[in-house]
This record gives sequence, structure tokens and C-alpha cells, in this order.
Amino acid sequence: MALVIDPEADMLGVVDVQPCFMPGGALPVADGDAVVPAVNRLLAGPFAHAFATQDWHPPGHASFASAHPGRQPFESIPFPYGPQTLWPDHAIQGSAEAALHPGLDQSRIELVVRKGFRAAIDSYSAFFENDRATATGLEAWLRARGVRRLFLCGLATDYCVAFSAEDAARLGFAVVVVEDACRGIGLPLPTGGDTIAAARARLAAAGVRFCRSGDLAG
Repeated sequence: MALVIDPEADMLGVVDVQPCFMPGGALPVADGDAVVPAVNRLLAGPFAHAFATQDWHPPGHASFASAHPGRQPFESIPFPYGPQTLWPDHAIQGSAEAALHPGLDQSRIELVVRKGFRAAIDSYSAFFENDRATATGLEAWLRARGVRRLFLCGLATDYCVAFSAEDAARLGFAVVVVEDACRGIGLPLPTGGDTIAAARARLAAAGVRFCRSGDLAG
């Protein structure tokens, strides 16, 4: 059954569609460049309004493995707010790799939320940094616009898209993840499976729905 988009109550969220997450970037997501045309089709189609998020790290950010001598990317270490995955240096403020992808149609993107710019706190969600207390202000902006349902797409399925979806659902928004306009990292888990499967299960339990772009009607 088609999901009919209400231009007054529904909004598209475009998560971290930046060159650093594309093949050849500093933190590449496999097939990540495939989201650009998929997201552009959504922006040109049923959605009149959209926001985007943008990873925006200062040099030497605490989440970078390079900031912790002897540590390697994708290791996890304790931070004051909980376990933190360490990443390759990426999305450095002002760099070309940190910009929104040049192929992304931004004509309907009305707000860009920059996250991860506090040197000691990483940030996956569009709504809160990883300490779960520092808000980005996106919720208030959406409420002021009368938005009740969010459709999320972008990179990466198992991190910034998933954390954004989970927070949105917790805040009372109806949430739909557009799966063919997302790609994930898929780190293996010690308990088996990977981070994509774990994120999908967690989101389903939170009431987040999944669709494909062909399921949407304006």
C-alpha cells in the first residue's frame, strides 16, 4: 500500500550525504554514492520540504582514532557518556569532504543541522549528541513547522540514520526509513550479525517503519 505524503505534516530528513562517506572518502560506506540519485528523486518528487544533517568535526576530534595513541579505527573505548567507536579522521570542518555532496539537489533543503562540532562529544543523531543530553534544536524547528512524520534517508543506516530515527520516535514523531535511499557500514558484532541488522531490529522495536521510495505517493 502506498504511503501518501502530506506536504504540511511530512518532511524528508537527508542524513550526512557528504563526500567523506562515499567510496574513496575518509570513512567510506560501501555503495554510498548510490544514495545521491535516490535522495534527489525523493527531493524532486513527493516532498515539498526537507532538512539535512552534516557531520562537522574539528581537527583532532575525540572520536578520531588518531586522537588516541595506539588505538585503531573501529575500536571501541569508554567515554564519559558510554562506549565510543573510534573513527578515521573525517568530515573536518571546512574541507571539501565535509560539504554536502555537490551532486545533491539542495533546492528543497530548508535547514542544515551541523553535528559533532564539539571536540569532546561525538554526534550520530540529528536530535542529540552522543551524551544524549546536548540537543541540536531540530525538534523545536520541526514542531514549529507542524511536522508530525519524518522520512529519513542517507548515511549510514546503522549509525546516523538509525540514531536519528530512534530519537525521532522517542520524541513522538512517526518515523519511516526509506531503505533504498540509505546505505550502511555493517560492522561485525561480537555476539554475531552486524550493526545494520542490529539497528534494524532496534528501530522496528521502537515502532519505526521501513519503506522503499517507490512506496511513496505525493
